[in-house]
Amino acid sequence: MPAVSASPTPFQGLWIPLVTPFHDGAVDHPSLARMTKKLAGQGIAGFVACGSTGEAAALDKAEQLAVLETVLDASQGLPVVMGLSGYHLGQTQEWVQALARYPLAGLLVPAPHYIRPSQDGLLLWFRALADASAAPLVIYDIPYRTGATLATDTLLALAEHPRICAIKDCGGNAAKTQALIADGRLAVLAGEDAQMFTTLALGGHGAVGASAHWQAPRFVALVELLRAGDLSEARRVWQALLPWVEACFAEANPAPLKAVLAHAGWMRNELRAPMTAASAALEQRLQALPGLSPR
Repeated sequence: MPAVSASPTPFQGLWIPLVTPFHDGAVDHPSLARMTKKLAGQGIAGFVACGSTGEAAALDKAEQLAVLETVLDASQGLPVVMGLSGYHLGQTQEWVQALARYPLAGLLVPAPHYIRPSQDGLLLWFRALADASAAPLVIYDIPYRTGATLATDTLLALAEHPRICAIKDCGGNAAKTQALIADGRLAVLAGEDAQMFTTLALGGHGAVGASAHWQAPRFVALVELLRAGDLSEARRVWQALLPWVEACFAEANPAPLKAVLAHAGWMRNELRAPMTAASAALEQRLQALPGLSPR
């Protein structure tokens, strides 16, 4: 079995795409800071602020910057990647340039949503944003959110850019994932929690896993076991984690995750419309899982 790549890229290991706590409609910065500090001490590689798990689409630009500043202050020196999205190239370039004043490890950038450009248009989009950025780009390949599919050849062409360094792989195409791992120029991070084991076992660099907010040390152990090539023990750890991963995405992310974190006292169980809280039935299912008692 191939071990996890030993590439010196900083984009490896377990990254947490942070939820954004709310309190009576406003961002709950004290809870966000406490959560970030707690997770920073559990062996993870870094954080993603304002990703889809963080409900960034429901935050205005001032709120996004405030969230980023809180995470940077509380990250205990761990690297932080900032999520962004858009479909107006000029405005998105301006936002990328505005983020240059922050000490970011990278920017997590998806294809422009709704437009569904050609592969040439996707090349133009990512290269223009990489040219405008002071930080490396992590391509966020997530066609079920953007409506745009990045072809393997397109991704390999983008890998030639000196500031396009990694991919959060939610593309759902195993052949493409393996081709990118074999090519080796982009650090491949599993972006779907359910694909974490497979991507790492194939030689991927790491994972961006929302479900790892809870019991993060067990997810860290999984990554380390796969890095060491200990498939038998990694399989045992993964099988124990899988019911939680499946339940965490049984309804729209991050509603199930916030229900568990609220039950544990980390934050309120509050989301921004049109997102809604997890159903009562799912909350009962979550609380019945082993290891999900409050702490």
